[in-house]
Amino acid sequence: MRPALEPYETGMLDVGDGNRVYWETCGNPQGKPALVVHGGPGSGCRPTMRRHFDPDRYRVVLFDQRGCGRSTPHASDPATDLRHNTTWHLVADMERLRGHLGIDRWLLHGGSWGSTLLLAYAERHPERVSEIVISSVTTTRRSEIDWLYRGVGRFFPEQWEQFAASAPGARTGVDIAAAYARLTEHPDAAVRERATADWCAWEDAVLSGETKGAANPYGARPPAARLALVRLCAHYFSHGAWLDEGVLLREANRLDGIPGVLVHGRLDMGGPLDTAWELHRAWRGSELIVVEDAGHLGGAAARGHVVRALDAFAGM
Repeated sequence: MRPALEPYETGMLDVGDGNRVYWETCGNPQGKPALVVHGGPGSGCRPTMRRHFDPDRYRVVLFDQRGCGRSTPHASDPATDLRHNTTWHLVADMERLRGHLGIDRWLLHGGSWGSTLLLAYAERHPERVSEIVISSVTTTRRSEIDWLYRGVGRFFPEQWEQFAASAPGARTGVDIAAAYARLTEHPDAAVRERATADWCAWEDAVLSGETKGAANPYGARPPAARLALVRLCAHYFSHGAWLDEGVLLREANRLDGIPGVLVHGRLDMGGPLDTAWELHRAWRGSELIVVEDAGHLGGAAARGHVVRALDAFAGM
């Protein structure tokens, strides 16, 4: 990864429904436009995301999706209404931001939830996308959600039992994400905070083999960021991300002609490799790179593949 990079321009874009989205640009103002689409939902963009790009050749755009990061209103505030916070609202925000910045076409880069969102955008606006680079591929099918919050529990039975305890009926098929969505909307702050802690503990358990227990990527976030992340995750996943089941794979033919690189760890417990494989098979012109010793967080080898792909696309 390249040295730290500071933005040369920032702003707050009014996207309607009372929402203002934070955005920033860095690198070369005359460079190839690229949009970074962060994960979560609700993680917000981080300074390290700028460092995948050659600052001399790219004009890098980052933004915080509705309700998180520096965007307002913030989902950590229980008074923030999430009715206008859906996948398709975010797709519209991305297109509004593109127009605001005067960009004709841009490269899209993201991972995890970010890959779902950028695929939804690219399939709706393929004429606005020059290339795509994805790490940790997901399409947020209900089957993928069920795996992450139920199926993978067979590898972490103790931790899953603790996670499911907050969602009565989980063992008999209750929608765990929906149960947590209700808890994060509870009027009692203590209930919201307990649900947030339980959700983060589960997410950290799924990643524990990658971090070797040395870090808690979810639980170690600042309190407001953690509250917003869990509330938005539960909100999106309890609605299946407002996507027809499997639609991003069925309509992957809309990406034909757009060069793409998919980087995925074979040891990804939270988002197994089969989704990346299915997308690669459905998207002609895509390249799938499987990193043998990587998981969902990727690691140095996966980041190296991402950087090399971005470097290769910089001159196209």
